Amino acid sequence: MNCLPSSNPPRDARRSPATWTLPGLLFLLLLGSALLGGCGGHKHTPLPVPPPPSLPPENEKPVATPPSAETGEDEKIEVPAGAKPIFEETGMASWYGAPYHNRRGSNGEVYNMHAMTAAHLTLPLGSIVRVINLKTGHSALVRITDRGPFVVGRIIDLSLAAAKAVDVYSPGIAKVRLEVLQSSVPLETGGRWAVQIGSFTGQKAAAEFAEHLQKRYQTAKVIKFVSPVGDWWVRVRVLDDNRQRATALAQETETTEGSVFLVRLD
Repeated sequence: MNCLPSSNPPRDARRSPATWTLPGLLFLLLLGSALLGGCGGHKHTPLPVPPPPSLPPENEKPVATPPSAETGEDEKIEVPAGAKPIFEETGMASWYGAPYHNRRGSNGEVYNMHAMTAAHLTLPLGSIVRVINLKTGHSALVRITDRGPFVVGRIIDLSLAAAKAVDVYSPGIAKVRLEVLQSSVPLETGGRWAVQIGSFTGQKAAAEFAEHLQKRYQTAKVIKFVSPVGDWWVRVRVLDDNRQRATALAQETETTEGSVFLVRLD
């Protein structure tokens, strides 16, 4: 549409005002309204509508903030109220920390010394245990995630956080009572068993002893490995990982270096 004024006005518009009839006046009014509507005069531009906020793709999951490795807040251990112990043991507790921190434990998890965990030689991995300091009365719940302590006369190795909770951190060792409250598998039957021997002061001594055991127990699998603190160990896995065979091997094995421990692997 041409919105410029026409050089030739409509025929009725060229008449003098005195000769305009009522229909002519109505025609001019209608024509003016059409011109104003068509050409728009002053247009009102609508305000821009802001776009909606962008959304992540449907298959994109939000990134979770990991719990602090310094507090062990990922370790919230709970047991049913009034849970009764299914096994009890009394002995000396110790604790282990920095050399093993951030290294993989026996259950496959990375050891976090700030979480409420512990190492035990024979309790099934994942067991929930209440540790009670017999001198101070302080107690805490821990989850068994590792194997140890490989020191004669000790029954449990606590994480740094657990050691602080039950007053073992400062003295280094303390007499405790263990109350096993939960276990996903039976304590007395089943399991995969082995014998661990050490520690040896050097790789050569460990290798020689491992070779001796391999010749003596030809059906067993014998390996040697170095620990995070630099000493060497020998582990013997008997045929079928049988507990009775492993117990017998532990009882009849002697070495001038280190000690012999019966260990549950699972």
